[in-house]
Amino acid sequence: MSKKHTLEKSGTDIERLRNMKDEDIDFSDIPPITEEMWKNGMLRKNFKPIPRKNQDNLPIDKDIIEFFKEQDFNYPLKINQLLRAYMKAHQTK
Repeated sequence: MSKKHTLEKSGTDIERLRNMKDEDIDFSDIPPITEEMWKNGMLRKNFKPIPRKNQDNLPIDKDIIEFFKEQDFNYPLKINQLLRAYMKAHQTK
């Protein structure tokens, strides 16, 4: 892989794009929005953001990992759900 300088000038005409009006934009390649697209939509207001996952490596026995892999395609999520349930059950109120 060659290392190119990241500050090379782009071939995009930035000034033309900045001066472009909304009516000048070609939307012909974008499909129209239909009621069907909104059918299963969900409005979320005032929700707490989901905290980012911690990428710590936990020393979990191989047989436990294999068990969860056999049970569920998304086994890391299942393990996380079980640990969360355990945490909530044992938190002091």
